[in-house]
Amino acid sequence: MKRYSAFAIAREAARFHSGWERAWRSPEPKKKYKAIVIGAGGHGLATAYYLGKNHGIKDVAVIEKGWLGGGNTGRNTTIIRSNYLQDPSAAIYEKSRSLYETMSQDLNYNVMFSPRGVLMLAQTHHEVRGYQRTAHANALQGVKTEFIGPQRVKEICPIMNIEGPRYPVLGGLFQARGGTARHDAVAWGYARACSDMGMDIIQQCEVTAIKREGGEVKGISTTKGEIACDKLCIVVAGNSGHLADLAGFRLPLESVALQALVSEPIKPCMDIVVMANTVHGYMSQSDKGEMVIGGGTDGYNNYTQRGSFQHIEETVRALIETFPMLSRLKMLRQWGGIVDVTGDRSPILSKTPLGNCFINCGWGTGGFKAIPGSGWAMAELVAKGHSPLTAEFGLDRFKEGRFIDESVAAGVAH
Repeated sequence: MKRYSAFAIAREAARFHSGWERAWRSPEPKKKYKAIVIGAGGHGLATAYYLGKNHGIKDVAVIEKGWLGGGNTGRNTTIIRSNYLQDPSAAIYEKSRSLYETMSQDLNYNVMFSPRGVLMLAQTHHEVRGYQRTAHANALQGVKTEFIGPQRVKEICPIMNIEGPRYPVLGGLFQARGGTARHDAVAWGYARACSDMGMDIIQQCEVTAIKREGGEVKGISTTKGEIACDKLCIVVAGNSGHLADLAGFRLPLESVALQALVSEPIKPCMDIVVMANTVHGYMSQSDKGEMVIGGGTDGYNNYTQRGSFQHIEETVRALIETFPMLSRLKMLRQWGGIVDVTGDRSPILSKTPLGNCFINCGWGTGGFKAIPGSGWAMAELVAKGHSPLTAEFGLDRFKEGRFIDESVAAGVAH
């Protein structure tokens, strides 16, 4: 793999950009691999990458029924933060946030990480107490956050109306080292690095069956033939329940659509991410000037990847009081992603009842921010059979009643 650099750009410019190579190979699948990862989204590609980088397991295939990064990785609002209340959550999200800081250098691919800061508004007295509690917990966890007052909020985000009649801004939980990254670039960077290590990324290849023998996984059947493997890792977000059925076990989650939208591009006016959980809306400004807006999940189970007028009305109406400027903007485009949600709004990173089969799912609406940390932890679990970062996120916690309840802690599952 040729390294990307300023010198490479100058060299290719001199020869009319005729020397650029494909970022990753598109081979036909082999008959057998040491490990197969189902799902070529951010989490699946990160798992494969860290299997090779950290554990030397490079005989890996990443199987994708559609195109690389075409699921939730390319359908989110790119928020990165780690200020969670529960210790297991803070540990894996902080690992992820720290890996984002050096990802462009590690992958030799610009993922456009922007540590612009994430501000979570407190618009009720209950939220004030909750975020102050989280700030104290973060201090004990080594996650740098702070609770700030309304005037400091106004200084950080001048376009905000902090004196709304229904939901005035009473303060906020601010993580200065949170931010955003380019979602597509994260997937492309991992794919390029995986391909360079000799891994096979197989697109347009749907898994139709999971082969079992003696209580252990032996391989998969796909639309491109049968492929044997020693270990299997399922990382397919909203389709996790379907793949679990093929493997012979059930998952305690449900799939729902999460929608987002962007406005027409405008001049720079907002250089942080703002989340308003009381009204359930969040917003940032992209590098192109678009206001990137998201809200809550749909209230019913579905597998659609389209938006709805109802969501535009609910989300934008909620934000207009805090950001009056939104009322003047035209919305440019809208989309949806299929998220898998557990009862405690925390992920599942676990062994499964099927031997040598592992699963990574249940990230709900917070999957993008966890991509590198999730991949790091799952690679360790697959390679060694255990990982400190995944220890609390096993499937057995639902039988034992030891939930990691971030929905109660945060009031919202982002």
